[in-house]
Amino acid sequence: MLSVPTLWTVFVINFLALGLIWAYVAHSYPAFGAARFWTASAFAAAAGASCAMLRVVMMDSMLPLFVAGTLMVFAACLAAMGIERFYGKPVSWRGAVLTTSLACAGLGVFAFAYDSMVMRTLIYTCAQAAPFALTLRLLLSPENGRVSPGARLAGIVASVIIGIYALRLVGGLLQPGTFAFVSFNETQALLVLVLVFLSMALNFGFLLMAMDRLRSEVADLALLDDLTGVGNRRQLVRRLTEECARSDRSGESFALLVIDLDGFKAINDTFGHAAGDACLQHFTLMAQTRLRPGDMLARTGGDEFCIVLPSSTLREGAMIARRVLEVCRADAEQCSGKDIPIAVSIGVAQWTREIGMHPDRLIAAADHALYEAKKGGKNGFAAYEPKPVPAPEVTALMEAALRETA
Repeated sequence: MLSVPTLWTVFVINFLALGLIWAYVAHSYPAFGAARFWTASAFAAAAGASCAMLRVVMMDSMLPLFVAGTLMVFAACLAAMGIERFYGKPVSWRGAVLTTSLACAGLGVFAFAYDSMVMRTLIYTCAQAAPFALTLRLLLSPENGRVSPGARLAGIVASVIIGIYALRLVGGLLQPGTFAFVSFNETQALLVLVLVFLSMALNFGFLLMAMDRLRSEVADLALLDDLTGVGNRRQLVRRLTEECARSDRSGESFALLVIDLDGFKAINDTFGHAAGDACLQHFTLMAQTRLRPGDMLARTGGDEFCIVLPSSTLREGAMIARRVLEVCRADAEQCSGKDIPIAVSIGVAQWTREIGMHPDRLIAAADHALYEAKKGGKNGFAAYEPKPVPAPEVTALMEAALRETA
């Protein structure tokens, strides 16, 4: 059986390695705030384990275990704060400082003023388990409709750690000294070995959480337009495909607006591409003020935008088109000096059964309406009205008349 000092050495090396990994993650992804807390937690745990090793050379002093216990509690609080930051919850140092301070005071009292191994075990167990217990709900609750594999693993490991500390507490109460860190025995060695394994598994869960979050962010960026921050053509096609499928099942229509900035090439040629980019960004902000919750604005390339209007008719699409035109006209009237007025043309189309599961047909219909709006003098909108399909009887008569004429 490995000696406890050897196992504590493994504990130190393990947490130093984890600390270096998290430090690299925090440096590489500065916006990932949880990594900083997990870095500090790993180094605090390594420092605590290092202090515990000093018990070998300071057999007559409780000071190493007192400092080690305080640092371990602080490390658990930092790990829990990292989980809260990961899920976007407000992180308060007050709880961590209060938990660590109370644990430090309690351990100090029952280590130096009144020697009680049972009370030290009780205080340390509660202080270590409490931060993890408070974050279990975050780890095991669905985020965006699902629980990530990393969060599930971290939640399970945290639950096991809490269970081990609870068993250690019960064992310490029934057989004082058996599970205490002041005595080196096989039971304690096994406990440290299990905790080393669980600490690695817990941090591996955190790493999986980080990878899942970063992968989701990269996937989101692939669906956004770099200049304006709204959806790009890929996201538009995905959304239109979803809406077509939904409408095909329910029979409920939706509308699409295709928008083109009038005279945009002249703006680029006269004022430069930087001014053109500013116009695109300004139009995006204006258009978004006239959309309803659930509507989606996307830039499909150049000076062309699309707006998807779920559960909307052609009439409602025309109403949104008027709103967008009104805000652009009002903004143009206030332009002065070097300000560049923005004018747009809009084509409106509505999903029909003939379009079915083919979003490209709906885009073509809205493009046709946009072309009509351009022909009508620009700075306006036009709605696509599909030609009525002839009844079978009328079609038969027309074919017969054509044959007689021939």
